[in-house]
Amino acid sequence: MTHPNEVVEGVFLCDTLDLSALFAPAFANLPGLKMYRPDEVPDPARIRLAVAYRPAPAAFADFPRLELVQSIAAGVDAIVANPSLAAGVPVARVRDPGQAAIMAGFAAWHIVWHHRNMGHYLRAAARGEWDRISFGGLKAPSDTRVGVLGYGVMGRAVADAAAALGFATCAASRSAHPAPPGVTLISGPDAPQRLAAESDILINLLPLTSETRGLINAAFLAAMPQSAVLIQLGRGEQLDQQALIAALDRGHLSGASLDVFQTEPLPPSDPLWRHPKVVVTPHEASVLPATAVAAALDASLSDLRAGRPPRHAIDRSKGY
Repeated sequence: MTHPNEVVEGVFLCDTLDLSALFAPAFANLPGLKMYRPDEVPDPARIRLAVAYRPAPAAFADFPRLELVQSIAAGVDAIVANPSLAAGVPVARVRDPGQAAIMAGFAAWHIVWHHRNMGHYLRAAARGEWDRISFGGLKAPSDTRVGVLGYGVMGRAVADAAAALGFATCAASRSAHPAPPGVTLISGPDAPQRLAAESDILINLLPLTSETRGLINAAFLAAMPQSAVLIQLGRGEQLDQQALIAALDRGHLSGASLDVFQTEPLPPSDPLWRHPKVVVTPHEASVLPATAVAAALDASLSDLRAGRPPRHAIDRSKGY
């Protein structure tokens, strides 16, 4: 346990982002905290805290006395899977209502994009063509089935947003939960497959676990309805990208929105960048302001100083 008056020394650990540049200003007002870049740490044995996102495989090895790892996001899979992180170190994530609203707005935009075939209109506009295609072919939202894979904080917000737009909304969860009016919930180990088979627009928000890794494969996509759409906001390792391209090319799926990928950043040569049925975004669906991350860290530090488990610690055996 850290003494209540002791200064907690921490380190930023990330292989893809400069966390110090992004968050050090917001952390500067947190009392009793001193953060370092990895190459600036004066004494690794004094480091009690790591603020991390996609750390390098050996990132934690130099800091044997860690008491807490704070993710800068809701996702923690790259931290939990890191081979250099000692088994007993708690990992906390950010749980912020504002983040769920950001995710819900992002998902709603993509639902409407695909439902109203906005890609067609932008391509027509680029050619200077007045091409109206909705007459006789547009389904009402109430006749369009939106499925949400995952019913945690993010999934609830996305399902609520889809239902508020009038879409027939169903969500899949590992366990049964009460659902608000307008949202149907199914549960059980085969809930993702059952939901995919009846969703015109399927939104994946599942965490990365041994059960969800590789879940969205060729068989999974083939079971989706003809002309269905995939909105992939979970983790890149859950999707077989080549199987998706094949399903799009043969016309079984009508479109896809992808925010997460097996390799990030997505290589410039990847065909997904140029596929006419795919919208690519650079893992931006639920980015939080630095102030929200600072608030989450402040709460975790309070728990650390009090000798309590972090209030937003994940179950490392489950990965979320």
